[in-house]
Amino acid sequence: MNPLNGQTNGAVAGQDHKHESDPSVALFGPGQRPQFADEQIKHFVSLLEVPFDPFVIEWRVTNTTKGKVNGSLRGQVIPYADQRAYTDRLNALFTPAGWTRRYAVHTSANFQRDRDQKTTAKVFVTCDLTIFGIGSHSATGEEWADHENAGTAAEAQAFKRAAACFGLGRYLYYFTGVWMDLDDRKRPKTRPRLAGWATPVGWRQGLRPQQQGSIQETSQEVSAAKESGAPTKGEAISNERAELIRQIEDMAKPLGKRLYRGLLKRVARAWKPSDISEAAIQRTLLADMQEGDRMLNQLAAILSERGVEQLPPILRSLGFYSLEQVDNLDALGKILASFEP
Repeated sequence: MNPLNGQTNGAVAGQDHKHESDPSVALFGPGQRPQFADEQIKHFVSLLEVPFDPFVIEWRVTNTTKGKVNGSLRGQVIPYADQRAYTDRLNALFTPAGWTRRYAVHTSANFQRDRDQKTTAKVFVTCDLTIFGIGSHSATGEEWADHENAGTAAEAQAFKRAAACFGLGRYLYYFTGVWMDLDDRKRPKTRPRLAGWATPVGWRQGLRPQQQGSIQETSQEVSAAKESGAPTKGEAISNERAELIRQIEDMAKPLGKRLYRGLLKRVARAWKPSDISEAAIQRTLLADMQEGDRMLNQLAAILSERGVEQLPPILRSLGFYSLEQVDNLDALGKILASFEP
């Protein structure tokens, strides 16, 4: 695809499209969609919260280091599931006619990714996920437009984030990473083992991450980490969280109060960074804040070149009277997209 021509996966930027039609209308008729009782909703949510089967779990390397003693390559890995696992669970519980999703695709104006890389745009995809009889949730995914599968990646991210609002896949946010030996292709030499609470059997037995912790560390693993010069899991988690909190707090000034608080509320549902207990959410929040900072810098450059006269009508079209009122990246992306030629 050409990510800069306003189309991603056949969708025109700024327009909505459905990957599924609205099957409930044909099944139940207009205005006749089922509405579950509160107890039924709680039951379905509890089923959505059950972890995926371990065989569908994949592992992603997020950080690497070389041991100080033997120079072996080690990596921090976290588990994830692709969106097929999410759709399979929804289909199993509600049937394909029991839920639907709608995507809206937008591209931002070009801006510089970092000091040494070329300028490029970013694809934003918003997913509205509806489970009939329960409700709807929406979330946004993003990817650099020069990525080969930018639309697909942003779409999958948005869908999984929306599903997590219902509890589906939410447990994966408790993982902060496990350090393991990597092969020459930067893949784990052995498949990591999931803690008991992160399996369907353990979850149904009542095990939870708050009880066991998402990281389990044996004395042998601690000794191996010290020998290789890599941090132990506990040390890595503590250091990472402290550093993430510091970096998030540093974003308050460049973002401004409204956008900073808006991202804290939308992404982490927290008032201050120290209230966030999950490092995975801290990482997501920091990435969104850094993205917001880049977008604001790009907008400032555009206004400096073209003048500020075009900004007020764009803001009014989105329901804002000043830039200081913008509290989310989706709106900021639409503002930037409005300046595209």
